[in-house]
Amino acid sequence: MPKTTQNTRKKPSLQAVRRAVASSTAVETGQSVQQLEQKLQNQSKLRFQHIKLAA
Repeated sequence: MPKTTQNTRKKPSLQAVRRAVASSTAVETGQSVQQLEQKLQNQSKLRFQHIKLAA
């Protein structure tokens, strides 16, 4: 039997995911990819700021 190897796929970066979501949304809505990507980036910075991590 052949040995199974561990899956070594690289996860996409957060920037790549944002770009994919923005371009998909842009196609559907007719908006600019850059504007949508910027909007997604700004929202992710503001999200959950009020939650403090346990020490």
